[in-house]
Amino acid sequence: MASTSQQIIDEPPVSPDAAIGASAMRKATRRLIPLIALGYGAAYMDRVNISFASLQMNRDLHFSATIYGFGAGLFFLSYAACEIPSNLLLYRFGARRWLSRIMVTWGIIAILMLFVRTPWQFYTARFLLGVAEAGFFPGVIFYLTQWFPQELRARAISRFYISLPLSSVVTGLIAGPLLNLDGHLGLRGWQWLFLVEGIPAILLGVVFLLLLPDGPQQATWLTEDERTWIIHHVRNDPSLIGENSHALGAALFDPRVWQVGIFMLLMLGSSYAYTYVAPDIIQRATHLNTSKVGYIIAALSLLGAAAMLLNAIYSDRVQRRNPESNYPRYMHVIPWAFLISAGFFACSLSTNPISVVASIGTIIIAYNAMQGPLWSLPGSFFQGRSAAAGIATMNMIGMIGGFLGPYFVGFAKDLTGDYQRALLFMSLPMLLGAAIMFYLRAETRRRLHKT
Repeated sequence: MASTSQQIIDEPPVSPDAAIGASAMRKATRRLIPLIALGYGAAYMDRVNISFASLQMNRDLHFSATIYGFGAGLFFLSYAACEIPSNLLLYRFGARRWLSRIMVTWGIIAILMLFVRTPWQFYTARFLLGVAEAGFFPGVIFYLTQWFPQELRARAISRFYISLPLSSVVTGLIAGPLLNLDGHLGLRGWQWLFLVEGIPAILLGVVFLLLLPDGPQQATWLTEDERTWIIHHVRNDPSLIGENSHALGAALFDPRVWQVGIFMLLMLGSSYAYTYVAPDIIQRATHLNTSKVGYIIAALSLLGAAAMLLNAIYSDRVQRRNPESNYPRYMHVIPWAFLISAGFFACSLSTNPISVVASIGTIIIAYNAMQGPLWSLPGSFFQGRSAAAGIATMNMIGMIGGFLGPYFVGFAKDLTGDYQRALLFMSLPMLLGAAIMFYLRAETRRRLHKT
């Protein structure tokens, strides 16, 4: 009798009614995804808005491409250094309080960017912004693994992660008007950009504190049956059968964590290599004004958002037919890695406006399309505290690429006088990334056959 009672406490009974699960997922999606998407959209906007600010700021402050690239990338070093501690603190204090703290502090520092005058002030501000924001993205990924089973995870991740391309749309649309405020109230246009775009993060931090539950157990808008369904299906993921899924050491030293982390380093290095210079590259090729360049990037980002959703839906559909393994996920990442490489190669060979825009569009679409399947992988390796540490470790390794990419492109541009050679070199990393995914796919297949 005691063992039966203990089992009830440790493992809630499962309702056979599939309608309960559908209702639970609808509620979780409706209550959580839009709020998280707004939060990450604000984070990404504050992270990359210097790509537009640089069109004025670099001239006003006499920053070279190397200074700008180093400062842009420095954010990622501090972010990476604080990644694991931040995610473990989230696990300890709960998502509601920790994510709210992250948002308020990064919003304040993003606004303070308007006081930058020297390279060292620029470096310091970007470094502190990375410290403040560290852990938000992997924290959200870990948080969603507590709500959505593996076969629904790519779609759930893509529905919040779509805020990345959509925030680029918003930034592209409002950057021109904000930069055109140049001189109003004694502020330059780039200062207006930092001021206005830092405010949403602070406001959303307060909203997170008020509305975000720490987990299904704290969600008052779930029925008891719905709460039981989520807890059971998350804990009993078929792809985790046979894994040492709760040991912290297993997560930190598991080869898959480092292999996916290196893939993310190559991916983010490639992504941010173009993100921080795309407005400049497009403006040089098209000779359009800042507002029209923003509209082009907004349109390309919308295509990226569509690709993200469609590939995630397709990936989840295939995953439902193979619930015992994440084996199919890799093939929903690999083709896009090749397309990113092709986009860089094509962009390096042409200065024709249409070719340049099409090449950058290819990179944007491919990068966004792979995100749902890619970020559904870590949650299939581990659970609990080890999942928080494992996801943070992968993202920590990846964030180093966010430093290397922009710094390399800025340095190469100062050295050679243009972006072409840097873009040609950047066609190589994702070829290695594709090889890593092929290897992980083969290893997953081997594990599956052993069991």
